[in-house]
Amino acid sequence: MDIKIDPIQMHLLEEVTGLHEIPAGAYNIRANGKGVARHSSANIEIIPKDDGTGIDIKIKPGTKNESVHLPVVLSEAGLTEVVYNDFYIGENADVTIVAGCGIHNGGKKNSQHDGIHRFFVGENARIRYVEKHYGSGEGTGERIMNPQTIVEIGKNGYMEMDTAQIKGVDSTKRLTTAKLAEGATFTVMERLMTHGKQYAESEFEVDLNGDDSGAHIVSRSVAKDASDQIFISKIHGNAKCSGHSECDAIIIGDAKISAVPEITADCSDASLIHEAAIGKIAGEQIIKLMTLGLTEEEAEEQIINGFLK
Repeated sequence: MDIKIDPIQMHLLEEVTGLHEIPAGAYNIRANGKGVARHSSANIEIIPKDDGTGIDIKIKPGTKNESVHLPVVLSEAGLTEVVYNDFYIGENADVTIVAGCGIHNGGKKNSQHDGIHRFFVGENARIRYVEKHYGSGEGTGERIMNPQTIVEIGKNGYMEMDTAQIKGVDSTKRLTTAKLAEGATFTVMERLMTHGKQYAESEFEVDLNGDDSGAHIVSRSVAKDASDQIFISKIHGNAKCSGHSECDAIIIGDAKISAVPEITADCSDASLIHEAAIGKIAGEQIIKLMTLGLTEEEAEEQIINGFLK
């Protein structure tokens, strides 16, 4: 990749985006608080904010089968930043947005990235948003990420959100809010794993304001050791709509997991469901895999990997 980043940053970039070279289409790469590479396409324009706090991403109406990559990497211990990115998706567009943050902390001071992403999805537009958070480094300083995703979906718009945090983040507060107009759809797949003494709080709040709007939120998580997780889901049915929230969690060791559901209906034609399940890995699953030659640790890892896919 022909950009000025060091090997640690390159590794972080690969972890959060899977990129090994400059992507096709539009992209913006941020490293240690500064933009290091940016490219707009004919249909996707990336514009730095005047105050330097982030970027605006403007996707023209009717844009199809294009993508934009917006990774952030931090390798400097003690760095704290807040970044604001606003996405404007034009009517009838159909695009993929790949974002995420990787932090490597090899020092004693905490490193923190707070990313606030706002999405304005136009009528009949479709967007797939992929976001991954990753931490590494042997330093005693914490790796902290607090992402906020704020969504407004216009009439008959659609947004799919695939978000994952699987390794190395010591503390996170993840907040997602969405407001849906008539016929709009919002789907979420969240995958989360904590270990050691890590803390993760994930909150979703969805307002189904238009007739025939719908939301489907699924969170799958694994808490190991003495880590602590809280899942909060709030769905408000304010019209003829459908909403479904599901939390499935595996608990291992001395970990703690809380699931806090809230569904409210302000319309008699609202249909809302919440499901939650927390439990340990069944012993017979471990034994079955061990009979195939796996160790207990390998069997547990395989079960977790399958659960979080």
